[in-house]
Amino acid sequence: MKTTIIVIGDELLIGQVTDTNSGMIARLMAPHGWEVEQVMTVADDREAIREAVGRALDSTPVVLTTGGLGPTKDDITKAVLTDIFGGELREDPDVLANVREVVERRGLKLNDLTAAQAIVPTSCRVIQNRVGTAPLMWFERTDGHILVAMPGVPFETREMFSSAVMPMLLQRFPSPDHIEHRTLVLADISESALATRLAPWESALPPYAHLAYLPKPGVVRLRIDGRHTDAGFLKKEIDRLADELALLAAGNLMCRGDITPARCLLDMLVERHLTVGTAESCTGGNIAHTITAEPGSSAAMLGGVVSYSNDVKRRLLEVSEASLEAHGAVSIPVVKEMASGARKALGCDIALATSGIAGPGGAVPGKPVGTVCIAVATPWGLWADTFHFPGNRERVIDRATTTAIIRAIRELQSHP
Repeated sequence: MKTTIIVIGDELLIGQVTDTNSGMIARLMAPHGWEVEQVMTVADDREAIREAVGRALDSTPVVLTTGGLGPTKDDITKAVLTDIFGGELREDPDVLANVREVVERRGLKLNDLTAAQAIVPTSCRVIQNRVGTAPLMWFERTDGHILVAMPGVPFETREMFSSAVMPMLLQRFPSPDHIEHRTLVLADISESALATRLAPWESALPPYAHLAYLPKPGVVRLRIDGRHTDAGFLKKEIDRLADELALLAAGNLMCRGDITPARCLLDMLVERHLTVGTAESCTGGNIAHTITAEPGSSAAMLGGVVSYSNDVKRRLLEVSEASLEAHGAVSIPVVKEMASGARKALGCDIALATSGIAGPGGAVPGKPVGTVCIAVATPWGLWADTFHFPGNRERVIDRATTTAIIRAIRELQSHP
C-alpha cells in the first residue's frame, strides 16, 4: 500500500526542529509491506496545508499527517481539515473526558486552552490519544481515500500509530500477501565494495525477494524483503536466502538481526558470561552511553571512566607518566594502558578505550583533527590501532564510538 506523509509546522522549515516522525512511521509500516511514496513538509499556513493534503489524497490512498493539532493560534490543521472534509468544529465530551484524564494523570489542572483540544471536526472519526491531549482524527473521502491526522510530539505519534492507527489501516486495507524480512549487519566494508561482491547473487534473486543496502557510519545493513501469498513457502525461502547471504558476507558479518552494534556486543557478552567497561577521553562517555542505552545492559556493563585529563588517566587508570611524555595522550601506548587500567579498575573482562582529537581545535603536527586511538583489552590480549575520522566534532565522536564497539565485537569473534 502506498502512503504519503505530511509533516506540518513552521519550526520544521526553519530548522528549529528536526522531523523524526516520518522516518519512524515508515519504519513501523515497512514490516507490513506498506511503502511511503512521498514525504511533504509544509508550514502552518492554510493554503499550504490545503494544497498539500489535496495533492496527497489524489495521488495515494492513505495520507498521514503529523503536527498542527495543538490548541494555540498557529495550530490550524483541524480547521483546514474541516474545510476539506466538511462538517464543523465542535466539542466532543468523550474527548474532553480523555483530555482531563491525561492532564490529571500528570498532576496538573485542566485549563481552558488545553480543554480546547476536545474541539474536533464532526466529519472525522476520533481516535483517543492515551498518552497526550491532542486526539487523532480519521477522515475518509468519498472515493475511499483515508487521511489520519496525528499529533507532532514524537513519542505520542509512535505510541498511537503502532497501537491504534496501523492496526486500523491493516483492517481497512487487508492484503493477501505475507511479508518477511531478514537483516544482516556488516562492518569493515563499503557499500560499493559489498554491492560488487554480491552482484551475481543479487541478480539471481527470485521475483518475490528484494535486497536493500542500508549504510550507516561504520556499518552496512543488508535487508532481505520477501512478499508472497504462501506464508510457509516465503518464510522458508527468505531464511534460505539469508543463510546464503551470510556465507557470502562471512568475512564482514557482525551479527544477524536488525540490531545496533551495541546490542550485538551485549548479546555476545551475555552469552559468554563476560563483562565490559570503558575508559574514554575524546568520546567523553559516549561509548558507555551507547551501550547502556540498550535494555538489559546491566547484565554485562560494569561501568566506565571518562579520563579527559592526563591526571585522571594517571590516577584512575595507571597510565604512566613516561608514556604520556614520550608519546602524548593521543597514542597507541597510552590508549593501551587506558584499556588495561580500566580492566583492572573496573574488574571487567573486556575494556574499550579511546583517546583522540575530536576538534575543532587541538591538532598537532602528525595528529590532525579526527585522529583517534582505540584499544580493546581482553583476557587473551590487547588490541589497538589509530584511525582518522572525517567530519565535525560530533561525527568524529560518533564514528569513534561505533568503531570501538565494532572492534570489541571483532575481538570476541576471533576468540569464540
